[in-house]
Amino acid sequence: MLALDIKHLNKKYDNFQLKDISLQLEMGYIMGFIGANGAGKTTTIKSILNIIQIDSGEISILGKDAIKHEIELKQEIGFSFGGIDFYTRSKIKTLTNVIKRFYENWDDETYYSYLKRFHLDENKKIVQLSTGMKVKYSLALALSHGAKILILDEPTSGLDPVARGELLTIFQELVEPGEISILFSTHITSDLEKCADYITFIHKGQIINSCEKEDFINSYRLINGKESQLSEVKDQLISYKTNSFGFTGLIHTKDFDTSSDIKSTLPNLEDIMIYVSKKEDMYV
Repeated sequence: MLALDIKHLNKKYDNFQLKDISLQLEMGYIMGFIGANGAGKTTTIKSILNIIQIDSGEISILGKDAIKHEIELKQEIGFSFGGIDFYTRSKIKTLTNVIKRFYENWDDETYYSYLKRFHLDENKKIVQLSTGMKVKYSLALALSHGAKILILDEPTSGLDPVARGELLTIFQELVEPGEISILFSTHITSDLEKCADYITFIHKGQIINSCEKEDFINSYRLINGKESQLSEVKDQLISYKTNSFGFTGLIHTKDFDTSSDIKSTLPNLEDIMIYVSKKEDMYV
């Protein structure tokens, strides 16, 4: 069964639109959702959660229509938008006692285990928490009611490298039995290189690619050559940068001639995002 199935999602605003968004996430996997600021990640996530009304398309969660079965499905979804910015003068325990009433499968034992793991004091007020601690509290809430799918928007934002590493370990532990899936948007692409099974790349409201992480990365090559060699590949490059040594550019693997003297390496996710975004700057 698919944890998440989006088909031909469209949402139009005056200055932005999601165009024909389609993606699938299987049970037991982590999907990294990447794209620059304003690319449409948060709008897509809010559409999935029915926080905003879509213009057209289909969204299924755990095999059920996300809009028709919204109340039922939200018992199965854990979501976090990176922090807690409401009721900031309340103590953690006061806010938790309000939130837990909405979930039929709320588990205090699980909740307190995450408070302990995240070193959170339930007697602290929200306003007293650092950005990282707000993220951890938000995740403790999301993980404490037996959710089958976690939808997390920038969950590692504001966390130091040690805390991020701990969180990635928790994510991998959660999906290992095959009963939980995670959709995880972030600008910290190195986190996804460590834990994601699939990558979905959105750019200016459109999906560039959505597939297994290894296939996604392998579909590109980062090439380095002399200035005199640029003319050989310029028309095939997604975009490029020049320097005193020559040029560096991103190319689709299928367009790269491996018999060429131009050197190539596998890019990382950040390289791909940067060079795809640079394409528009070069050809406007």
